[in-house]
Amino acid sequence: MKKIYNPERNTWPEILRRPTQTVADIESIVLNVFSEVKAEGDIAIDRYTEKFDKVSLDAILVSEEEIEKAKQLVSQELKEAIVLAKSNIEVFHTAQKTEKISVETKDGVSCWQEKRPIQKVGLYIPGGTAPLFSTILMLAVPANIAGCKEIVLCSPPDIDGKINPAILYTANLCGVTKIFKVGGIQAIAGMTFGTQSIPQVYKIFGPGNQFVTVAKQLATKFGVAIDMPAGPSELLVVADDTANASFVASDLLSQAEHGKDSQVILVSTSEKLMVEVEKEVISQCDVLPRKEIAEVAISNSKLIYVENDKEALELINEYGPEHFIICTADQDFYVDNIVNAGSVFIGNYTPESAGDYASGTNHTLPTNGYAKQYSGVNLDSFMKSMTFQKISEEGIKNIGNAIEVMAEAEGLQAHKNAVTLRLDSLKKNV
Repeated sequence: MKKIYNPERNTWPEILRRPTQTVADIESIVLNVFSEVKAEGDIAIDRYTEKFDKVSLDAILVSEEEIEKAKQLVSQELKEAIVLAKSNIEVFHTAQKTEKISVETKDGVSCWQEKRPIQKVGLYIPGGTAPLFSTILMLAVPANIAGCKEIVLCSPPDIDGKINPAILYTANLCGVTKIFKVGGIQAIAGMTFGTQSIPQVYKIFGPGNQFVTVAKQLATKFGVAIDMPAGPSELLVVADDTANASFVASDLLSQAEHGKDSQVILVSTSEKLMVEVEKEVISQCDVLPRKEIAEVAISNSKLIYVENDKEALELINEYGPEHFIICTADQDFYVDNIVNAGSVFIGNYTPESAGDYASGTNHTLPTNGYAKQYSGVNLDSFMKSMTFQKISEEGIKNIGNAIEVMAEAEGLQAHKNAVTLRLDSLKKNV
């Protein structure tokens, strides 16, 4: 890991730059896939599945028989772990429900807000070297709590044309309505336009590589909403002499093993800790099954020394990490003043892995600095807020003149007339 000491503020943008391609680098590839899926549907899906996943499928819809077989292949121990995690996620997301908000803004003018579920949602679940069945919990559980009617899931097949059994088991457990063996750009395109097999959805959720991230962003050009531009995983740890170096290193590696384009950063007020963490990273990485992946991610990562907590916080808010771990003596300073982070983990015994799996919070979070303007997935992500209003005769008298004056000032005579007619009718009835 590259060590940096007391960086000047004007160097922060370069130091904190993510190791990712720009949209322009891969947009043309994504648009080409979108165009073909829109025009050809399942035929294009099959062609790209064969090209990218190296498998030809007879059917992309997962059958009930495949789901039943998958249930038998998942160990009882894993099933129990998934059920425990599901329970905690349900508790946390159910607590996010809000009641109808109702107010009378003026006598006779009643306004209220209610939430309604998004009817059709699509979930993208990465497969490949790390089949993220945990992401299904994070997406399908709140979707069901919200009341979404159709929950479509796409995940890439392996070389044998199968989806990891844990993904199928979890999807079935969480009430996913249809599961498709489709990955990458073509999966996002399929859910965006709809094909002969894949239903069109109104909003797409889920993480993915840079191609999936760009595909989701481009889907918005075709009338489909997305949760956020969630790309390669990232983690920033702030730590001082009170931190446990082995714990910090383990957290850095837990994100580094996600993918070669992941990024992890340690910001510290202790040079001694930085040295200890670097040693621990090397030692722990050496025995990881995904060592090769983690080593590449670590090469893109940084150890940054700053002199005090204030400067550390400013640098962290500039970065806007997806995951932010606080291991300092003055935890409250960071908790109270962090404004740009997807999810925050506090203390030596709060590993980022807890949020990834079983604490109850959601792990689908904004990356690449989008924590400055996006929230992580939550119950409201699967709902829409709708406003209602009802105005009585007394109410239109109370606000009618103001509407007329404002409409006329904007040159919108029909707007004014809609009120004038009503006010005149009330005068006639007096």
